[in-house]
Formats: sequence, C-alpha cells, structure tokens
Amino acid sequence: MRRNLFLSTLSAILFNTAIAGLLTLVGFEKQFWINWVFSQCIGLSIYAINATVICRIAGPRRWLTLALSFPASIVFGVTLAASITGVGDWSDPRAWVSAVIGLFFGGIGGLTFLLSERIDKLDAEVRARRLAEVESEKRQIEAHLKLLQAQIEPHFLFNTLANVGSLIDTDPPAARHLLDRLNDWLRVALARARSDRASLGDELAMLENYLGILAVRFGDRLRWSIDVAADARARPFPPMLLQPLVENAVRHGIEPKLAGGEIRVRADATPAGLRIAVEDTGLGLGDQLNDGAGLANVRARLAALYGAAGRFDIVGNDAGGVTATLEIPG
Repeated sequence: MRRNLFLSTLSAILFNTAIAGLLTLVGFEKQFWINWVFSQCIGLSIYAINATVICRIAGPRRWLTLALSFPASIVFGVTLAASITGVGDWSDPRAWVSAVIGLFFGGIGGLTFLLSERIDKLDAEVRARRLAEVESEKRQIEAHLKLLQAQIEPHFLFNTLANVGSLIDTDPPAARHLLDRLNDWLRVALARARSDRASLGDELAMLENYLGILAVRFGDRLRWSIDVAADARARPFPPMLLQPLVENAVRHGIEPKLAGGEIRVRADATPAGLRIAVEDTGLGLGDQLNDGAGLANVRARLAALYGAAGRFDIVGNDAGGVTATLEIPG
C-alpha cells in the first residue's frame, strides 16, 4: 500500500516536472523554477484531492463530487503557487492561463488514473474468475476420482465377505483369519481416506493386507514379493492406484492357472517421479487388455491426476505372465 502510494506520488511529480519543462520551452514563463512550482502545486493538488475522492467515494456520488473537487483543486493549486512565487495572482491573466493548462493536463492525468483503476479491476475480476474455474475443475476431478475409487473398493469388499461366508461353516479358523486381515486392510484404508498426504509406502501396506486376504483363498497357489526401497516408499502416491493392477493379475493370470503363480511388485524412485511394475507369472495377456472396471479405472484416474505426464503400459512376458507398469511424475 505504502509502496503504491510512493510510486504514484513520484509519477505525479515527474509528470508535473515534464509539464514545467514544456512550458519553459514554449516561453510561458522564462524561469523554469516558477513553471515548476506552478506545475507541482496545481498537479499535486489535483492528484491529492481528486485521488482521495476516487478512492473513498463510489457510484454516482463520485462523479458529482469530482465535478466540484476538480476545478476547486486547480484554483487551490494556482493560489498556492502564486503565494509561493509572488507572481501570477488572479489579477494576472497568466493565472487563468495556468488554470486552463491545469484543467487540460489534469484531465489527461485523471482519465489515465480512472482507466488504470478500471484495468486493475477487470484484471482482478479475470483472476478471480480463473481461480474459481480452477477450483471448480479441481472439485470435479476430486469427485471423479472418488467415484472411480468407490467403484473398486465395494467390488473387493463384496468378494472378501463372500469368501468369509463360504469359510464360516467349512473352515472357521480361516474365516477368522480372513476377517482379521480384512480389518487390518480397512484400518489402513480409512486412515488414508482421512489423510491429506499419502505415500507409496501407505499403498504398499494396503497391498500387503490385500495379498494376505487373497492368500487365505489361494493358499500355496499364490506367492508374492514386494521389492521397494525406502526412498521410493516415501514418495507421494494416490490411493487405490496399485491394488487394481494386482487384482487384475490375480484374476486373469494366477486364478485360472492350475499351478498358480507369483506376483512381484517393484518400484524405483527417479528424479522425474516413480516407476512401479507389477509382474506376474500367470497365464499371460489373454483378455486383460479388455478388462473393464480395473484397468479402465486406472487409466482414467491416471489421466485425471497427471494428464499426459502419467503413463500406463501392460505387456506380456517372454517367459509367461504379464508386466503392468505405472509411471507418475513427482
């Protein structure tokens, strides 16, 4: 605020000095200092009085007040300059010429000030509108991401509860163990939902509980390993972006294979972000590329979060099975 006042006052003084120089060149008054005093007294009077009116009065009252204050400020400036210099009082025709010159240049300065104020107001409105659009777009993306996440979690929960129901009569200890692992998974999932910050380590903790739940169902047919260094685990990571890849590998690769298979999760932290690979030794690609809810949701969330900077690829392995790779910036 003080800096703006200083700069605008300095600009007014320089503008008045330029007018004094111009008047001296055209011979209005041979002595520069007299022209300078008149220019400063008239110009600063116009600036101080009318800028105060503009800043403190709005609406139609502003224009009515300016119609009175503008000529009054010129009269005050001419009278003050005449008293300082001892020349050009109101009996001197040059005082009236000075008033007309002040009216002309003061009008130019006033219009410049009003136009600058209007431009600043329009600029502020544009910035506010853009900020509102960004916030609205952010809320839409967040709502879309929550919808996609909600499509994944019920599917997993319903399947797990169905497994618990089938084990209650045939294998109660296994049902109890499955409920314990589900409880652990829900505890981590709820903690993530309430937190503003999440890391790859949090996602891997959920994934280990998820694989522990699946191990009750698959037994020795499902093996897994997670090879992720501490620096990669500490990197930010969106929730429920990795589990669908593992779920897809189990559903299409491990489950239909009589001997089962292994799932390996690897992640590397790079200066550009994270690269996460989910590799399985299952049956191979098959119809995995056409999986509806799982991989489609991963692609949709990746695009919503990172745009073109996020990448997702899925390829068949030479020795059998599939590798799904995520690359995210960060």
